Amino acid sequence: MIVIAKDQEEQSENTGEEKKASSKWWSILGISIGVFIFALDVYIVNLALPIMVESLHTNFATIQWVVLSYLLAIAIFVLSAAKLGDMWSKKQLYIMGLIVFTLSSLLCGLAPNVGFLIAFRALQGLGAAFISGLGTAMIVEVFPAKERGLGLGIRAGVFGLGIMLGPTVGGLLITLGDWPLIFLINVPIGIIACLIVSYLVPPTAINFTKPSFDVIGTLILTLSLTCFTLGITLLQSEGFGSHTALSLLIISAISLACFLIVEAQLAEPMLDLRIFQSMEFSIGLSLRFLGNFVMAGVIFMLPFFLKLVKHYPTEQAGLLLAVPPIVIVLTAPIAGILSDRFGSRIISLIGLVLMAIGCLVVSTFDTQLTIISYVLGIIPYGLGVGMFQSPNNSAIMGAAPKHSLGIASGLLSLSRILGQTAGVPLVGAVFSFVTVTNANLTMNIDVTNAPIESLVFGTQITFRVVAILLLISTMLTVSLWRLEKNNWILSYSNFNKKSP
Repeated sequence: MIVIAKDQEEQSENTGEEKKASSKWWSILGISIGVFIFALDVYIVNLALPIMVESLHTNFATIQWVVLSYLLAIAIFVLSAAKLGDMWSKKQLYIMGLIVFTLSSLLCGLAPNVGFLIAFRALQGLGAAFISGLGTAMIVEVFPAKERGLGLGIRAGVFGLGIMLGPTVGGLLITLGDWPLIFLINVPIGIIACLIVSYLVPPTAINFTKPSFDVIGTLILTLSLTCFTLGITLLQSEGFGSHTALSLLIISAISLACFLIVEAQLAEPMLDLRIFQSMEFSIGLSLRFLGNFVMAGVIFMLPFFLKLVKHYPTEQAGLLLAVPPIVIVLTAPIAGILSDRFGSRIISLIGLVLMAIGCLVVSTFDTQLTIISYVLGIIPYGLGVGMFQSPNNSAIMGAAPKHSLGIASGLLSLSRILGQTAGVPLVGAVFSFVTVTNANLTMNIDVTNAPIESLVFGTQITFRVVAILLLISTMLTVSLWRLEKNNWILSYSNFNKKSP
């Protein structure tokens, strides 16, 4: 009888483990689908903007808001969504985000004019804020600590695929149909993701203490992020001489300081500043910002080189732009497994160094570049991004307190969005300045009209600047980690001396 009872107990344990393993993979599938369509929509509309100008009878300045309203909504709402995730069910909020994203995608595809399209894109950004802000925390909850890198590696690969394939998929869909198709394609995908998450993803941990929501902090942070996003976007279109852009950035800095003061005083803040006492967490977020700053700049620069210097047709340029995401998708899960085995620090640093090497290789591209040379040259960059993303995510989420996984996931997503928002105009500004100076043109002339030799020179110098930035950041990070290690050893030694 005892033997039978033991067998039944073992069978029950095995069944439970199989259930956990099954729910783990269903979770990563459902979350990854949501992450993919969210990431895809960051850049999928870019190739469609000229067509939208004609179709919706609008102008270039107005149509930019189709991109801006989406990014702005994510930046504004992602921390609030993450905070709600620490208060209520992350799973239910994630499903709500998917529903809002899917419904707004349908509305975008049916938009009768540019005003409605911009408004529906902002609504889509609200849904994306929940998807982006909560997905990472849900993966951390469902995967055991020893497999966290693998789970986040898969998520990083899917996100990288979505970001990098945006222009390629957008061009393909526009070729097959008209611009509404780039939004309508999200509807069936979003419905499938909703069903998977609803029925196959296990319930997430809920904080039953129900802390109050920080309305004041949310409003101040909204002002800061709105001014930052608008200011950095105006720098892109009007240059560094824009008084409006500089004023918005100053307001953003002042309101951010006010936000930090308010959060330090509140008993139940939206952002508990004690989370930044962890050097691992703070360094991880800084590197996340830098990584996405570089990725956004690279995505922005490569199409100009392929089109203006090499004169490749849109279809061919789109296929060449798909090389890095393919490498990222193949590399990211492997990097996650390696970070579980050897630690996230060393793997993420290897990723940063490979990204720098990749940018240095790209800085050698010129008019003689062949397709084979391009593919071989861009691989180190793709390997670097794939090696960096998931270990960096794992380090950030691993350093966060268990009761703050939602807000940690939100901060990770916010640093990603802000990096992307800042990367395009600042990297673009370096390219424009170097190219125009080399060509002896006045600053008010469009940089795309510069001679090919100057465009090549501008591209090469820009990628070298980015590579140097990555290498300096790597060295600073290593120095800080060594300092932290030495302080820990000193503290431990002093403690032992005081002990009887």
